[in-house]
This record gives sequence, C-alpha cells and structure tokens, in this order.
Amino acid sequence: MKKEHTHENAKKFGMVIDLDKCTGCGACMVACMAENNVPFKKDESEKLDSITWIRVYKLTNGKSFPDTEICYLPKPCMHCSGIGEHGHSPCVSVCPATATDYDHTTGIVSQIYTRCFGCRYCMAACPYHARYFNWWDPVWPEGMEKSLNPDVSPRMRGVVEKCSFCFHRYQAAMDKAYTEGRRELEEDEYQTACTQACPAGAITFGDLNNPDHKVHELKKSPNAFRLLERLKTNPKVYYLSSRDWVRKAGDNYLEAENKVKKK
Repeated sequence: MKKEHTHENAKKFGMVIDLDKCTGCGACMVACMAENNVPFKKDESEKLDSITWIRVYKLTNGKSFPDTEICYLPKPCMHCSGIGEHGHSPCVSVCPATATDYDHTTGIVSQIYTRCFGCRYCMAACPYHARYFNWWDPVWPEGMEKSLNPDVSPRMRGVVEKCSFCFHRYQAAMDKAYTEGRRELEEDEYQTACTQACPAGAITFGDLNNPDHKVHELKKSPNAFRLLERLKTNPKVYYLSSRDWVRKAGDNYLEAENKVKKK
C-alpha cells in the first residue's frame, strides 16, 4: 500500500550555515551561478538589477578597532513554509499566476518561469529579498553557451527567478533511485551546488525531518537561529554562530536597543 505524504512524514529539505566557519570567499555564489545558468552582465556594478540566487553579506558588530568583529552571511531563498500544516510562504500567497508554489512533499518553494508574467508581487512580499527580476534576455559570451547546464532552463526577460535548492539534482537523484528499486535517498545523493563548493564546509544540506541527516541535529543547537523569526515565515535555512551579536542581528533587535524606558 502506498504511503501517503502527510505533514508528519513529508521531507523538509533545508540547510544549516555555520557563520563561524564562513570566510566570505563567495565560492557558493560562483557555484550557484554556474550550476543554475544564472546570467550576468558585462558591468555588474549596478546591483539593483543584478541576479544572484545566493548572496554573501558582510556584518559587523559596529565597534571600533580593536573590538571590531566581522561576520559573513550567505543568504539564499529561505523556502519559507509559513504557519500551520497548510501554511505557505509569503511569495506563494500573493502570486496571481500560481507561478510559484510550495511542495508539501519536499518543503521546496518552486518557480515556474513559463507562468510568470512579471508582476513582481512575490518580490514585494518576500521579507528576505531573495527574488530577482530579469530585466534583460541573457547574452552569453561566444562559446560559453556550451558550458550551460542542460538540466536547468535559462530564463527569459520579464520573469522572476530565485534559488531552487538545486531541485533538478533532487529529480535526477530520485530517477536514479527509482531505477535501482528504491524510494528513499541517502543524505549525500542530493546536495546543492553551494554546499559542495564551500571550501570551509560551512553549509550543511539535508532533510530537516530526517533524524539520520546532519541538519536535523544541527538545527537544534543552542547557537542556531533563523532570519526574522518574529515574522513566523518558518524558513528552512538555519544559521549557527557562537557570537551573541550575530544571533541578535539575524532577527534585527534594533528596537530593543533603541527602546525608551517609560518613567
């Protein structure tokens, strides 16, 4: 009898990023662009219309030397699941074309480019600024089109794109498992490009619901946090840091610092 996917037994793919290990090298950004055919411009100085599915941010504790501390924070799509069993990410809730959808069997928020007509409601709804609009058709330098990944379709102008947790890799791994008579994947059979490219081993990817996967235990660490948890978007990207100021920055505690005491 076929086992039905429920909220309790469904897969929930996500990642844990150790910010104490991240050196800010940007290898994850380069690997992501190469893996997912992310286009680039001749002049990338205008960041308002550049596309990067994962972006590395630089954080500081705001103190002057010698007390200055730096932290680098890679930020892909959070693949939010919202509140409750049938919750949705903010972007899914506002898309009028159903061009983005939440897969309850994997926990991945998809993007269907052929349905998208570029209204950009999803970009306005995303509190993490993880979505990017294609202002131009991709133009590849001569010969580079031969290096494009055949498993990922290049996007046309006028659509929104974002991190997919390299979902095409999941599909390929499931196809391989099916031919071998298996229904379940081993942890190392499905890994994102950024996870494999990180030289510091700062990114760990897997099924957050699977006790046998590393991410299942890492997310329980007392040093674990998620960005803007107060919004209750329930993101699937966790961060680790032993530094208190980094954890506080993740949920933006500015109002706590500026709170005026009542007399």
